This record gives sequence, structure tokens and C-alpha cells, in this order.
Amino acid sequence: MEPEHRINDKITATEVRLVGDNIESGVFTRAEALRIAQEQEVDLVEISSNAVPPVCRLIDYKKFLYDQKKKQ
Repeated sequence: MEPEHRINDKITATEVRLVGDNIESGVFTRAEALRIAQEQEVDLVEISSNAVPPVCRLIDYKKFLYDQKKKQ
């Protein structure tokens, strides 16, 4: 079963649009976005792969999945 979202190193785009809490939204290289995610101790999660560049969010992915399952 393939995961619903690409996270961290699984993101293939060279540039991403970064959104999230405690971050100024903008377009970053994948390497820069991963560095920011590591500094904040969260995951880089691709939430819209069809956008150009893909939209990624800085979140705790395990907590996000837990909240999704709880809602269902």
C-alpha cells in the first residue's frame, strides 16, 4: 500500500512551495525545505503534488495521521 502523502526524502520535486506554522510561506529548494523541517523537528509533507511547484507543509506527520484517523 502506497502512503497517501510523500514525506521528507520521498519528495521528488526540485522546488517546493512551503506553508505551515512558524514559517514565512514561499518557494524553496527541496534541500532548503528539508533543512528547515529538520531545524523545527517536524516532517516536510507534500500536500498538493499537482501544483507547480508542489505545495508542502511542515507538520508532525505521525500526529497528523493520528488526527485524521480520529476524525474518521
